[in-house]
Parts: sequence; C-alpha cells; structure tokens
Amino acid sequence: MTDAIAVINAGSSSLKFSVFTARGCLPLLRGQISGLGVAPHAVATGALGEVLLDHRWAASAALSHEESLAFLLEALPPLLQGHRLVAVGHRIVHGGLHFHEPVKLSAAVMTELTALVPLAPLHQAHNLAPVAALARLQPDLLQVGCFDTAFHASNPDVARRFALPRALHDAGVMRYGFHGLSYEYIADALVGVDALAARGRSVVLHLGNGASMCAMRDRVSVASSMGFTALDGLMMGSRCGRLDAGVLLWLMDERGMSARQIEHLLYSESGLLGVSGLSSDMATLLASDSDAARDAVALFVYSAVRELGAMAAVLGGVDAIVFTAGIGEHAAAIRAQICRGAAWLGVDLDESANHAASPGAGGALRISTVGSRVSAWVIPTDEELMIARHTGRMWLGAVGAHPSATIEG
Repeated sequence: MTDAIAVINAGSSSLKFSVFTARGCLPLLRGQISGLGVAPHAVATGALGEVLLDHRWAASAALSHEESLAFLLEALPPLLQGHRLVAVGHRIVHGGLHFHEPVKLSAAVMTELTALVPLAPLHQAHNLAPVAALARLQPDLLQVGCFDTAFHASNPDVARRFALPRALHDAGVMRYGFHGLSYEYIADALVGVDALAARGRSVVLHLGNGASMCAMRDRVSVASSMGFTALDGLMMGSRCGRLDAGVLLWLMDERGMSARQIEHLLYSESGLLGVSGLSSDMATLLASDSDAARDAVALFVYSAVRELGAMAAVLGGVDAIVFTAGIGEHAAAIRAQICRGAAWLGVDLDESANHAASPGAGGALRISTVGSRVSAWVIPTDEELMIARHTGRMWLGAVGAHPSATIEG
C-alpha cells in the first residue's frame, strides 16, 4: 500500500482538499466541499481531470468543518486506489513572530496560532477549525501547519518596521507579508523557467481576490506589499489595500463606526466590489460597460503599477516580473495594462503571446518580447503542492527509515 498526503485549505464556507503521493508529491486528486452552512456540494477530480466524486447535500444541511472532514475520511479511501493517508498539511495564513517553518500541529502550537486570529480575522480561525476537527476524528494522524507569512521572514528589519514606538514593534506590530506559499512555489519554479530571474531580481504579482506583490533577490523575499494584516498594499476583490490611517479615525469620529463595523467595511465592502458597486470578480468587471466598473479596473491597475515601482526601487532594478493567481493567470487585459505601465522599467510586452491561452498547471508563458530588458512571465501557482512537499518532508523525517512506523499524534 502506497502512502499519501492530504492538503487542506479551509475557508469560512468551503473546504478545499487535494491528495498527493507521500514520496514525489505526485497528484492523485483535488476537490472541494463548497457551500458549508448553506447548500454543501462535494466535488473531486483525478489527476487527469476525471470526476471521482460529486455529492450534494440537502439545501437545508448546515455542514460544519468537522462533519465535512468526517465525510471526506469516509469518502476518500475508495478513491485513492490503495493509497493510505499518513499525514495532512494545512494552509495557515498567519504564523506570527515564532513560526517561520512548517510545524507539527500540537495542542501547544494550536494555542499560539489561535491567539493570532485577530491578525487574520477572515482566515485564521477557519484555517484552524479542520485541525481541531481532525485531531478529534483521527488523533494519530500527523498534521502539519504551513504558513503564508513564513516566506517573508527573510525580509530585513527595515522592511518589516512601522514608524511606531519601539515597544509596539517588540510586541509584534510589524509587517509580516502573506501569500508566502504561493511565492515559495514561484521561487522554485523560476529555476526552470528563467535562470537569470532566479539568480537575480524579480517581482512576483500574486493577483487574485487577495492580491499582493513580493520582491525577491536570488529567490529570497526581501519585501512584500502586505503588512501587519492581509489588508495592506494592493487593492483587492473586497479589501481596500493601502489606506491612510486617518480615514479610520474619521470613520470613528464622524460616522460613529465601531471597530467591527470598520473591519467589515475594509475586508468585505471595499476593493473592486466597493468601487464598482457591482462585483469583486475581475472577469465580471472587464465584461461590464459601466463607468463604475471601469473605475474599479483602472484603480486596480494603478495600484499594481505604483506598487511595482516601489518593489523595483527596493531591488535597485528588476530582471523579471511574474504574474500568478486567478487574475494574474487569466486576465490578459490586466497583465497588458500593468506591463504598459511598467514599460519604463524595461518591460516590452508581446501582445500576441499575452493573449495566447493561459498556461496549464505546471506550465509557464513568456509574455515579453525576446529583446525585452525585463522578462515578463505568467506562471500558475500551486500552494497545495508546496504544502504537500513540506508535509512529505516532515512525515519522512518522522518515520525515518521505517515508513511503516506509527507516528504519534
């Protein structure tokens, strides 16, 4: 029987999962349970895209994370064709001050991570819920936490500090950066795609519903557009991005808004959704002929071009830029506008290559001309594979030379 690793990425209303071989991290299946608490629907596809699972619950079913995991533990074994689940890796958004590497998720670690929920209110609690549920359902299963903040721990102190009293910095009020698992995957992929960029200066644009940028030197993060929380930096689907803190004081004083009301405004009512009044989805806005939709798209591009300039300044120049994530991989019009805005850096866009079909998983598409001083690429990210690799290494380290050994929970 061959060993396998599951990867869990949990949100408030969905639970994404994938399964890989423990050695080699070859994909076996991917899927998700969507509509938790509303109208749950489980779907899984195999490595070749074949449908392996398609299950719907009654519309009135209020499925919890624990109930959905219990369903998966029962549903997955017949689909794995003799593979045995030996470990589970989890995407956890915030690792705080202490977690800069993947870690076994013990009770003590969970206590520390739970204390970080206020720093990532949309994500952290939901990331942790399946960990606690699996510990109850299958306590002997190795669980590994992989952190979106860890990749940016290499940022120099000056890039992490706010101009606030030193005591606040020492207490952990600093820039952490996020989307680190995505950036780590791209950093590895660059080696086989653009050797110059891998050794030199690159800026990766993770553009999705959540959006950020990372400046890398020799594949190591030196700066990130996101900060203390996942609100900072670029404009996003429903998050505002960079904002003058005085606006928050005005909202409290002049509008009488509470901290929780402001939190909801900044995380859920702003960004593309707030400016357009229509949608947080870039494809919907690009297809719209409304002035508000055009304003939202223009502001998104402006935000990205401005941040790209800042990343270039940190690096002292750029050898390559890389687009990834939902918008970065699929919205050719947005890539084109950003590249045109970055022409001063030396980006010469190849229009026909940019509008070619988006690269498939594991592929890469060059969208700059051969003579472009700065190369531009589209590289699909794979955070789940990155988590599987980390989890596999920890599992192999735990079992050593005896892969059939039992791992204590």
